[in-house]
Amino acid sequence: MSPELTIVIPAKNERQTLPRLLDSLKRQDYELMATTRIYLADAKSTDGTVEFAQSYEGLDVKVIAGGLPSVGRNAGAACAGSRYVLFVDADVELVSPSLLRRTVETMKRRRLECATTNIRCSDGSLLDRMIYTGNNVVQYFASWTKPFATGMFMMFSKQKFDELGGFNESALYAEDYLLSKQVSPMRFGIVTGGVTTSNRRFQKMGRFKIMWMFFKTALNTWNESYFMKEHQYWTENGEAHNPVG
Repeated sequence: MSPELTIVIPAKNERQTLPRLLDSLKRQDYELMATTRIYLADAKSTDGTVEFAQSYEGLDVKVIAGGLPSVGRNAGAACAGSRYVLFVDADVELVSPSLLRRTVETMKRRRLECATTNIRCSDGSLLDRMIYTGNNVVQYFASWTKPFATGMFMMFSKQKFDELGGFNESALYAEDYLLSKQVSPMRFGIVTGGVTTSNRRFQKMGRFKIMWMFFKTALNTWNESYFMKEHQYWTENGEAHNPVG
């Protein structure tokens, strides 16, 4: 019998954040959690991320070779023989212990092809939290016509994921947006419960720069060539950021 769910986590140097994510997964009331395969797609971490993941007890974690998020996510999905695949970033934490179970149930009940949840900022300023709240509001209204999800929490039916060809590995920005916007609004859902993330994205690039990038993303939704450009999202001042987030 094929497994129901596979989880894919792209990561590089996430030793400090990974424990919170894995602990929150272990707390899930999803009855198949203990036997659900989790692929950590590692992009040559040097901080002990791999060693921690391999020694983590209570979950079925397997480390595979990764790269940029699109490469790591595709690598994990290629290993999956399950009905659904959940892509989740290494620096998030599932807030509700029922989130995973309810997302799978919603996917089944509504015959969805993609589902996501709200994003909350667990630290940082009031402005940081307001930015994520604004993103959630935009995501809700966009789901009626042109839905989108982020790699922080994105569950796909494996059949639809394969049909769409997975994440575009040529995209240097917003590859998760590019993929999820191809899903019909009738087959897309937002599940309550949420995940929390840090404000490190704002610290790396600045709040207003990221808000401006989000705005330009919306303006270029039909212009795929825009997403093939660097935009200094993965690199800034010539130095590579963590290839996650």
